[in-house]
Amino acid sequence: MSISSGSPFHKDTATVARVSGTPPPPQARDFGEELIEALQPLSASAIGGSPAFTTVIPARSAEYVAWPEWVYEPLRDELVFSGVVQPYSHQIRAADLAHRGTNVVVATGTASGKSLAYQLPILTALAESPSATALYLSPTKALGADQLKNASRLTNAVAGLSTAHPYLYDGDTPTDIRPWIRNHARWVCTNPDMLHIGILPGHERWSRFFRGLKYVVIDECHHYRGVFGSGVAWVIRRLRRIAKRYGATPTFILASATSANPGAAATRLIGARCAEVTEDGSPHGSRTVALWEPGYLPDSDDLPERTRRSATTEAAGLTAALIREGARTLTFVRSRAGAEFAAVTVRRILEESGTDLANRVTAYRAGYLAEDRRRIEAELAEGALLGVTTTNALELGVDIAGLDAVVIAGFPGTRASFWQQAGRAGRRGQGAVVILVARDDPLDSYLVHNPESLLGKPVEATVTDPDNPYVQRPHLLCAASEHPLSDEEADRADVSATLGELVSEGLLRRRPHGWFIAPGLNPHEEVSIRGGTAGQIAIAESTTGELLGTVDAGRAPSTVHPGAVHLHQGDTYVVEELELQEGLALVRRDDPGWSTTSRSVSDIRITGIRTRAVYGDITLGLADVEVTSQVVSYLRRLPSGEILDTVELDMPPSTLHTVAVMWTISPERLDAEMVSEPDMPGSLHAAEHAAIGLLPLVATADRGDIGGVSTALHADTGLPTIFIYDGHPGGAGIAERGHSAIRQWLTATVDVIERCSCSTGCPACVQSPKCGNGNDPLDKAGAVRVLRTVLTDLPEEDTGLLNGHEPLLDQHGPTR
Repeated sequence: MSISSGSPFHKDTATVARVSGTPPPPQARDFGEELIEALQPLSASAIGGSPAFTTVIPARSAEYVAWPEWVYEPLRDELVFSGVVQPYSHQIRAADLAHRGTNVVVATGTASGKSLAYQLPILTALAESPSATALYLSPTKALGADQLKNASRLTNAVAGLSTAHPYLYDGDTPTDIRPWIRNHARWVCTNPDMLHIGILPGHERWSRFFRGLKYVVIDECHHYRGVFGSGVAWVIRRLRRIAKRYGATPTFILASATSANPGAAATRLIGARCAEVTEDGSPHGSRTVALWEPGYLPDSDDLPERTRRSATTEAAGLTAALIREGARTLTFVRSRAGAEFAAVTVRRILEESGTDLANRVTAYRAGYLAEDRRRIEAELAEGALLGVTTTNALELGVDIAGLDAVVIAGFPGTRASFWQQAGRAGRRGQGAVVILVARDDPLDSYLVHNPESLLGKPVEATVTDPDNPYVQRPHLLCAASEHPLSDEEADRADVSATLGELVSEGLLRRRPHGWFIAPGLNPHEEVSIRGGTAGQIAIAESTTGELLGTVDAGRAPSTVHPGAVHLHQGDTYVVEELELQEGLALVRRDDPGWSTTSRSVSDIRITGIRTRAVYGDITLGLADVEVTSQVVSYLRRLPSGEILDTVELDMPPSTLHTVAVMWTISPERLDAEMVSEPDMPGSLHAAEHAAIGLLPLVATADRGDIGGVSTALHADTGLPTIFIYDGHPGGAGIAERGHSAIRQWLTATVDVIERCSCSTGCPACVQSPKCGNGNDPLDKAGAVRVLRTVLTDLPEEDTGLLNGHEPLLDQHGPTR
């Protein structure tokens, strides 16, 4: 099946419905189903796998309402002229609340037109009051640029809004026009990072803007979760106190993908009560969703038993096949390197198939230069590109019309992210296909065989913890630096303990007019609100000095260490030097014929016990721990998967203070359960790996947010011990959630290991791609015995769900 330009795949049915006021016409045959069927004959050779489960999500009709009388009349006329004859019901419910001064979050599906909910009150206020200003915040530059374009079109077209033109103020804004924006712009579009580092510290220069601040928009607010969300919550609190200093009390308008308890999540984020609008009045076309399981690689002495094709390779094959069938396709992968590899693979497959489509495929990711990102976004929106492989940098908000398919290489960590990525296809109401390609790991294996755990459950609540002291401390210093803390602020129960520590350390000082930061401190530059090490490492070509992009300083030792193979827009480079102090990685253009994977070692020390309970021979606890990690080597691996060798490295160690769920088992009990002393290290190690892989089933987390250590004799416990810890300073609630749902979690873990068809262990059950020991030793059968022993002694009911953490599983254990 090939899709012609006149086919229903490219018919703008949503626009037709928008103008006529009628729902999209019924479809006798779902085009996504046809597209999936067209891929089936290719599975044996070009792709390798097949769908384990397929379903069709039916189309939905629109619910329209009348325009409110308060909307600025020329604005309404322009919207009607452009085709929006009537707004959707949810748009006006949210806009009405904001117009009345009520903080509101609108949590509806992808492409439901949430931007109109804030454009109406903002542009009306800017038209009616020449001193009014508005601030727009987005989590990604791509989304911010897209919304700027849409808002600019309205201000340029509507009489009376010429001074309301929005301006982008972020790291890409030229320094010579920044003063003009500060002094004259009435609508500023930025991101939380720039608000934190570039606006709030110099708020005196923004006094005109803050005095008139009427509205603050926080777009795609569900993205602000975990440690990142907790940091953003503090930036918003600092924004509110600075606005108050200048006499402004702005109304907050938040936009979110569908999420659980959006009003409560928004309230935690902004620190003020927030109403919610959740009933979606927009239409959408049907979507065919396929959960795809890659096929196995040919047997080889160089590969583990029953090794499946990687999700990235399989997704690249599917992308090439979809493009050949005429489907414009967006492919999400889990890493920057994966996005580059997938693009190279898609282009190679298309070239080998004799088509001329290879030059219409590219990669997109964070770390690209601004001009490269803007070019790719424009070419994708205009249809010049047929395929883009991307990280989650294109997950949010960017209005990409006419995409026919989305391929997702590996479960993205939460149901909210899965549906957000899936929503990139069919954004104009046409039929579309969504394919989730399972990675060879325990969680993805579980989901493709238990689709109701993914497709039949509500999305997660957005979890933030602004009271995390590791987040709170630096932001209190930032707040005091911006404006002295008042006695009222200092006496608040949620900050008083942390403030006392800062005073005792000499970082804050009490004065007659408030609490001041100690002289010489510059806390803003030391804080990364995204939870990692502050700062960026520039990646430059060693001979020409050309800047290729950047990488977070915290990720640099594992990704751009000397000898690492680095992919950038289809070209291959080898890292020659990494200078962490100078913030520079030098690379040379070269294709050595192998890829690299870093290896690290970890040690863990208990610094405090939060909870501890003894159940027979099992001790279960939640502990504060100190984890010391160091990248010590990297593997060189051929495209076939064969490992060439291991190269030693000397990278500086890093220390993480975090929270771990832990359990110990007496050696006597393990021996009685046929886990003898020689088998203990491999059994505990395999159980640890599998438990890490399944923890996202019961906690809002990505596997990359979790670490683990297992040992047959831990120095602090004197017993065989397994630790699973949060990979963020101070913890992010992940280990806590695992502790409270321990029975659900470990029951699902045993289920995955026992169901796996391998004999000694594979990536789908007990192997880990992150293992610093190269997955040695591992004992699959011993892991089952270890986990069964723990489940036998634990109480029948879990210790209780933590408020706000929604598991993938229901409360009665895994769905079979």
